Amino acid sequence: MPAPALTTLAPHSRRTARPAWRRAAAAIGAAALVVGLASCGTDDDGAAVPEEGGTTETVTIGVVGAAQDYWRIFEERAADEGIDVDLVDFTEYSQPNPALSQGQLDVNQFQHILYLAQYNVEAGEDLVPIGATAVYPLGLYSERHTSVDDIPEGGEIAVPNDPTNLARALLVLQDAGLVALRDGGSAFVTEADVLAEESRVSVTPVDAQQTALALGSVDASIINNDFLLDAGIDADSALYQDDAGSDAARPYINIWATRAEDADNPTYLRLVEIFKDEEIQQALVENSGGTAVLADQSAEELRGYLADVEADAQG
Repeated sequence: MPAPALTTLAPHSRRTARPAWRRAAAAIGAAALVVGLASCGTDDDGAAVPEEGGTTETVTIGVVGAAQDYWRIFEERAADEGIDVDLVDFTEYSQPNPALSQGQLDVNQFQHILYLAQYNVEAGEDLVPIGATAVYPLGLYSERHTSVDDIPEGGEIAVPNDPTNLARALLVLQDAGLVALRDGGSAFVTEADVLAEESRVSVTPVDAQQTALALGSVDASIINNDFLLDAGIDADSALYQDDAGSDAARPYINIWATRAEDADNPTYLRLVEIFKDEEIQQALVENSGGTAVLADQSAEELRGYLADVEADAQG
């Protein structure tokens, strides 16, 4: 997963997260939320609706990439229903989950199930998914070859080096017939699990941001969707990609997450539904270069998938 450079976003409701959060600020935010709630009624679904002359409820959402068009539309739709969305734009994927665990966010939306499972297991936390957004197929791209069959024996493939994307990249290469993995692979394999004597190519892990830049010096690269548009790469030019609708793709369903005690919060669940607005969904797909495959699994299904992945992570 990428670690974008620090940027300051123009829209007033978006702010860039600081590395160190101040508890005093969080306390003030909590107090403001109480005031906002006091001036709101609820609709038939239990979501907050502002009373005439009252204030709106504020929900703080951690994201990575708040400048995308679909967030602007989402903010507008939420405001129409009396929910003031405060987007906190993080610069690294490692930041939003700890901030959520510590109560500095209400929900976040930036990760897939596998990433959340790894965080929960490693941090001893119990964050839970409350809604699905999309699966982003992971693709293999090349400037030298036009098909997987053209990649020569002994070729070199660049792959993202962060654990989550590295494992997925290796599984994509195995499905493409380019590498063989010990015991058939899993969502937790590393380059050490590549069986060199049974593989057609070698793999070189690099920072995810460098996979597109590496295209000129390797036979092919596994490149995250995040970097395709910036690099001017047509997503349709992928030599191979994983199947977003398969059981194997379940760990890679992107989700809304919150603390376990807030899993049934009606306003958070309403935001999940608002995000399914047709215009928002269309903007999400367009932002991905047309590659995003929309997902609509229930929270219960997602928690089942999460439990399975956490069990695998614990070994």
